[in-house]
Amino acid sequence: MATETVPIVEQQPQTPEQIERHWFENVYAGDRMRQLTVRSMVMGMGLGAIMSLSNIYVGLKAGWGLGVAITSSILAFAAFATLRKLFPRLFPEFSILENQALASCASAAGYITGGGIVNAIPALMMLQPSAVPNTWVLMAWLGVISLLGVFLAVPAKRQMINIEQLRFPTGIAAATTLRTLHHEGGGGGAARQARSLGLAMLFGAILTWCRDATAGWMKVAEWGKSGFGWTRVSPAPTMPGWLARPLSWIQYPHVPSTWLPGDWKIGKYRMRQDLTLSFEGSLLFVAAGAIMGTRQAWSLMLGTVINFGILAPIMMARGDIAETGGSALRRITTWSLWTGVPMMVTSGLLLFILQWKTVARAFSTIGAMFKRRQAAAEDPMDRIEVPGSWFVGGMFALGLTTVVFGMRFFHIHWWMGVIAVLMTFLLVVVAGRTTGETDITPTGPLSKITQLTFGALAPGNITTNLMTANITAGACTHAGDLLTDLKSGYLLGAKPRQQFIAQFFGVLVGTVVVVPVFFLLIPNASVLGTDQWPAPAAQVWRGVAELLAKGLGALKPTARIGLVIGATTGIVLALLERAFPKHKKYIPSATGLGLAFTITAYYSVSMFIGALIAAGLHKANKKLAEEYVVPVSSGIIAGESLMGVAIALLSVAHVLEP
Repeated sequence: MATETVPIVEQQPQTPEQIERHWFENVYAGDRMRQLTVRSMVMGMGLGAIMSLSNIYVGLKAGWGLGVAITSSILAFAAFATLRKLFPRLFPEFSILENQALASCASAAGYITGGGIVNAIPALMMLQPSAVPNTWVLMAWLGVISLLGVFLAVPAKRQMINIEQLRFPTGIAAATTLRTLHHEGGGGGAARQARSLGLAMLFGAILTWCRDATAGWMKVAEWGKSGFGWTRVSPAPTMPGWLARPLSWIQYPHVPSTWLPGDWKIGKYRMRQDLTLSFEGSLLFVAAGAIMGTRQAWSLMLGTVINFGILAPIMMARGDIAETGGSALRRITTWSLWTGVPMMVTSGLLLFILQWKTVARAFSTIGAMFKRRQAAAEDPMDRIEVPGSWFVGGMFALGLTTVVFGMRFFHIHWWMGVIAVLMTFLLVVVAGRTTGETDITPTGPLSKITQLTFGALAPGNITTNLMTANITAGACTHAGDLLTDLKSGYLLGAKPRQQFIAQFFGVLVGTVVVVPVFFLLIPNASVLGTDQWPAPAAQVWRGVAELLAKGLGALKPTARIGLVIGATTGIVLALLERAFPKHKKYIPSATGLGLAFTITAYYSVSMFIGALIAAGLHKANKKLAEEYVVPVSSGIIAGESLMGVAIALLSVAHVLEP
């Protein structure tokens, strides 16, 4: 089977029709190989549901989502290879295109969380609790705006992937992984990666149970021999306390505060335990740090030391941060987010604006996307690509439904809903091109553009501000995800129309699973902003909406100063990053630095440790690191987050028992 990238002939320009016909004749394999099958969709929906739970856990903890496509492909290949050995007649060979369709489905489900469930909805819950819809309405809302993004990606696909051949690096990586798995038959490195991922998941799950299953009825029992039988003698110990000891002391002697259990005293200094500058005893964020890279990790650590080690104690002494009342994290971040959020927003928007060539190319290709092909003969691509009629019908139906839902459930004026949908179409085009060129879907900056727009159109209306931006975030997230999957399929010769349908199944299972679990984990706003559920992404959305609604006058004077410093720092760091690209690794990341002002210090410390371990391993044995760092880290993250969700749900179920 030919699976190589289409060669770009530079000797003489080719027409779009020639480029597409070359691919169809030399790469396309969708007519001679299974792709969209029942077993691939069942497995894809199952893995997608599992990974969506992992992403909701990590999203509410740290504010981002994890890649799903590659992890689900490895797990699916291992599962079907085992089933084929056990039942060869029942399970014929699992094709590479089946696995690719499965990955599209699982990825769509996993990324449902980026469409509002860890950012816009928790922010609305904190600011306007009465405006939060019920489970069924929210499921419908997330499903509609996610599918809107899927449809909006349709015209961009042929132009950006077929004709312009944008890279979409994650799509290339996924295609490479699939080739390695299926061409090597899972032997060698592929088999080792699958085993290491599975063992890491098991280890992460066991560690999380030992640490977090603190309720008496949940504890693992120790059993001892008594007489002729075995008797339960005591509950097993949970995570040893020394793992959570503070790493240093930072509390100044002149700060008036009450002693807290666990505080340390060294001479006249003391370290308050509630400042959280310590190691939590979790490997989830150690693993996340290993994947995220050194620059983001040390930027997080720098921001954490500045915020929790220096500013928080000073602001407590001044009285700008309350000494008591609610969790320490909520009290601290209520003040500090006004420094962190502007830093991330100004940096993200400026870097986005500085990519003006990408933006210009995005808008200049809108006409090309809809240009009618003038082929002399019948175009073979018409029967495998998603028809333009699907785009027009889906855009109209889902756009209209979005406007109606916005009016009915969030009291958004119809004309504002129309503007939001039209803006989203333009921003999806920009998001798709940016993803193709940089591998980053700029959901944050693009949603902030919508927030700023409706801050001017509907000043003071927090619900409109958040939920119109939610339309942009949901649509851009799923458009970027589908285009990345379509790039992978393009390299492997898949049928685009079937990938598009697979995305539908993923969105469906994602909304059905994630929304009820969200309400079980977050029954009300009181648990948001706590050590258990910091919800940093929601804090950013909340901060922007609150600032646009109330203005600077509602902030404490020191918070206003922090806002100016944060916004200025974000601009300076973005400019330095562009001016000195070769020295980028030495310049703090505005995203990492700002994020440290919205999450607990536990996570930053853990991610910094993980990044150091990964960097050391890469230096000591690069080949070993390249083979194991990502699968082992992904397994630990999946195992811990899934067990964390399971424990939370078990706790809720136990409370609800009659």
